[in-house]
Amino acid sequence: MSFEAWIIFALFWAVFVTTPGPNAVNCISNGMNLGFRRAMIGVLAILTQASLFLLLSALGVTALIVASPQAFFIAKLIGAGFLIFLGLRGLMLASRPVQMTHRPAASVYFRALAIATINPKSVAGYLAAFSQFVQPGVPIWDQMALIVPTALTLTALSYTGFTALGAGLGRAALGAVFNAWFRRVMALCFIVYGVLLGSATPVGVRS
Repeated sequence: MSFEAWIIFALFWAVFVTTPGPNAVNCISNGMNLGFRRAMIGVLAILTQASLFLLLSALGVTALIVASPQAFFIAKLIGAGFLIFLGLRGLMLASRPVQMTHRPAASVYFRALAIATINPKSVAGYLAAFSQFVQPGVPIWDQMALIVPTALTLTALSYTGFTALGAGLGRAALGAVFNAWFRRVMALCFIVYGVLLGSATPVGVRS
């Protein structure tokens, strides 16, 4: 990968990971409710998912999944249901006072990992990265030596920022009313993402 191609990839990935999506919403929510240090476990889960997707993309597995519209559609529906469930649960709990919780680290990690894995934005982003930036005539692992550190560094910086934003909001003296409405907005984001994910019909699948 040339220096110019690397710059273009880095700019693409920066936009990709800073555009708010389910991962960003979850990081903000974790920061508000868990505090910055404990919420960083969620960022670790996102980095785990990113590492796995980068590896799978390099091996061609992501392209294989997309080539099977039926299986991809089922996975999208499962993911949509999970996001809608999180949103509805968030709406029901929004009126309760914001307080630091002590969820087990494993619970924070696997919830964030599940959200990152079923996020349709992830699949689209990795496919775009590997279809546009990987050069067929160059050994894939030579290119991965540049792509992986760049992608993981930018991903870590972005979602650490979202987590810090949530932690700051959680510590600020905003008042119970604002906190409740902000949490409702976060919950509605999960529901909207779920509905959009479930209603997007891939090529080759007809209702």
